This record gives sequence, C-alpha cells and structure tokens, in this order.
Amino acid sequence: MEYAKALVPHFVARRMSLVSMFLTHGLSLLPPRPFRVCTYDRAQRRAVTATSLDDLVHKVRAALLLSCQFLTLTLEEDGSVIDTEDFFQSLPNDAEIMVLEKGQTWSHIKDMSVKTLKRNGIAKVTFDLYKLHPKDVIGCLNIKARLYDAYTISYDIRCTKAKHLFVCALCFLARMAAGVAHLLLCGSSSVLQYFEHD
Repeated sequence: MEYAKALVPHFVARRMSLVSMFLTHGLSLLPPRPFRVCTYDRAQRRAVTATSLDDLVHKVRAALLLSCQFLTLTLEEDGSVIDTEDFFQSLPNDAEIMVLEKGQTWSHIKDMSVKTLKRNGIAKVTFDLYKLHPKDVIGCLNIKARLYDAYTISYDIRCTKAKHLFVCALCFLARMAAGVAHLLLCGSSSVLQYFEHD
C-alpha cells in the first residue's frame, strides 16, 4: 500500500480526496442560504442560514433556544409544512418560516385576536444613536416604531451632511481669523512706520 501511495503524485491524491468528500457530503458543500424564522406567536424572530433541512432544524433550535425534540417547520404565509429536502431546496432565499413545537398550530396573522395584540401594547418606539466612524463628532439616529407587534416602521437619519457643514464653518472661521490677524499685523506695522518718521 505504501508503494502505491509513493507512485501517485501528491496533488492527484489531494484531488481524489476532495472528490470523495464531495460525493460523501453532497449538499453540505452548497453555500448556505438565508431564512427568517419565527415562533408560532411571532414573538421571536431570527435570521439563520442553512444548507439542508436538517441543518435548518438544528440552527433554528439553537437560535430560538427550543428544547422540544419534535419541531414542525411551516411557511409563515400559508402554513405549508416543510417536511422534505426537495421542498426545502425549492424555497427562495429569505423565506419566512414558522417553527411549531408539539401541540402548537399555525395561524394567520389576521386570525390573532385584537386582545392578544393589545396585551403587548399598541406601539413600541426605540431611538438608536450610533456613529458610522469612531472619529465622527455627530452620529446618526435610527427611529424604529413597532405597532401592535405586527407592523414595523423604521427611519434612519444620517447626519453626514451636518458634519460637512460643521467642518466648512470651522474652516471659514479659521480663514476669517487669519484675515483679521493679517489686517492687525499690517495696521500695526503701518502705525509703527508712521511714528518712526516723526
């Protein structure tokens, strides 16, 4: 066996091992695709990437911290059960998937009662201040409003123009100060020359 290995060049052996790995793992070499998952009451939402149905179940269990061994994955929009690898592979990127544990059933968002929605409040507004660059003086503001735990409105205010205006104003003041200093120097030298002639 060692004699046969010595006859085969190293790069050929490496390519053969890559081919055998591809044949044994198959789908795992496909690039992962993004999916958006939520719980049955739509209270928790996460984004995960997966290459296969088993990989998706494993990552959903870890992302949503679910302990139940029996999970059912359905499409959030119509409740279609995702139970085969072929159906999973046919899903588009960023498909919205609902995770159901034992005893839970799929329900459309309009089927949820208003009392359930009002229990959590009418609206939740958050303000996030952040900087695009650590040296920025003025940051950006993100305003996000969530209505009835079902609709989200978000607006991002980037203050990059304000920084530019601030820098322009400082440059203008610096040039004005330099001009005033130049006038004072010229004026003082003129006054000195006037008094020296007398």
